[in-house]
Amino acid sequence: MDTITLRDGTRLFFKDLGPRDAQPIVFHHGWPLSGDEWDNQMLYFYAKGYRVIAHDRRGHGRSSQTDNGNDMDTYAADLIELAKVLDLKNAIHVGHSTGGGEAAHYVARAEPGRVAKLALIAAVTPVMVKSATNPEGLPLEVFDGFRAAHLKNRAQFFLELASGPFYGFNRKGSEISMGLIHNWFRQGMMGGTKAQYDCIKAFSETDFTADLKKIDLPVLIMHGDDDQVVPVHDAAQKAIKLVRNGKLKLYKGLPHGMAATHADMINADLLAFFTA
Repeated sequence: MDTITLRDGTRLFFKDLGPRDAQPIVFHHGWPLSGDEWDNQMLYFYAKGYRVIAHDRRGHGRSSQTDNGNDMDTYAADLIELAKVLDLKNAIHVGHSTGGGEAAHYVARAEPGRVAKLALIAAVTPVMVKSATNPEGLPLEVFDGFRAAHLKNRAQFFLELASGPFYGFNRKGSEISMGLIHNWFRQGMMGGTKAQYDCIKAFSETDFTADLKKIDLPVLIMHGDDDQVVPVHDAAQKAIKLVRNGKLKLYKGLPHGMAATHADMINADLLAFFTA
């Protein structure tokens, strides 16, 4: 089985590898990608004896290309169903970017005993958009620009993101990986355009402050200080002040997609957190 049918008929795709009695790790992907974003981590932690799970968010990857429910409340509800079907207990959740917001939103609502720890990598938490209560945030016009570019030419927009700021390939001296660029583009173009368009609002305007305050489990917050997509000063450095049991780890010069560009470093730090 690699899909479940959710309460509204949406098919949610997932990968589930490793012993069913091992501690689960659930990986939450970024926008507009799929569970394939975590291929490196899936193999690494599988080899360490964990049960590793990566789902494709509704509307993304191989899941149904939904035209509704593309919001954080629905994403969390989908994960509550997935956790029940897979009978996940004492799971570690790892979220990147939009997936970090999704993971936090889910963990704050999870049934008792389902979750053990949470790791947020370059996450959108606590809130991205600029407002009276978040004056350091990115102006709404930035995300309006995302939407305009998506509508005009989604393929070109995705190619430019992957080739530039996402992995820091626009920085002088960066080691450009065409494989990462092509794989990012492949994943993005697999998803549904309506769901991805809606998700821009979900990741940029959802306020996760209450979620972070509610979570009392161990939380590791990881962020590169050269993140051009989710600026560290308005994300990790604020999120760490909201969680009750958190640790902040900053990475000098690393980009938004550091779990791919610097997988060995990120994997080692995740493993240390998991086993602490």
